[in-house]
Amino acid sequence: MSRIAIKICGLSMAETLDAAIKAGASHVGMVFFSKSPRLVDFERASALAARVPAHVRRVGVFVDADEELLERAIASGRLDALQLHGKETPERAAAIGAKYGRDVWKAISVKSRADLDQGRAFAAAVQMLLYDAKTPEGAALPGGMGVRFDWKLLQDFSHPLRWGLSGGLDPANVRDAVAITGAPLVDVSSGVESAPGIKDVDKIAAFCKAVSQL
Repeated sequence: MSRIAIKICGLSMAETLDAAIKAGASHVGMVFFSKSPRLVDFERASALAARVPAHVRRVGVFVDADEELLERAIASGRLDALQLHGKETPERAAAIGAKYGRDVWKAISVKSRADLDQGRAFAAAVQMLLYDAKTPEGAALPGGMGVRFDWKLLQDFSHPLRWGLSGGLDPANVRDAVAITGAPLVDVSSGVESAPGIKDVDKIAAFCKAVSQL
């Protein structure tokens, strides 16, 4: 397994889930957000979760989810971690972690250096920060759009928590991204797709191979 953790997000088919695991992903992500082209229902989440070996962690992605959605997704997806991608406050994030006993990740939308400081408010509330590119104003999705931010913003930044890099990564640029930022975890979704929501097994393999060579 790569020394850098790899999360392949937005998986919805057995074939591409298996490809991610075979290629060396440490984390697999399932999206529980109705507006996403990567949405999985509870039945599919259960079937996918059953294919994931013990050494790979299952992450559920949520956007301002209510309790019913969280409970059903955690049960069906056998989730190890909950990634919050909406407008959740530190208080809400802490409450979710306390109630469900899972690691909580908080996505931080980044366009400027000042945006990085948003994560400090979550230092006592979550276990991981995921720096993602800020999507355009009015966008239907909070992530998974292939948008990237200036990775140099992360240079010499003092991180308050464990963290990962997301937003616009793909097999061709992930090596540069890690070299610039020193990211200990990389998270990819649209960068390994042939169309929105359609993962490509060859791109998944290429992404993981690029990371493993670092």
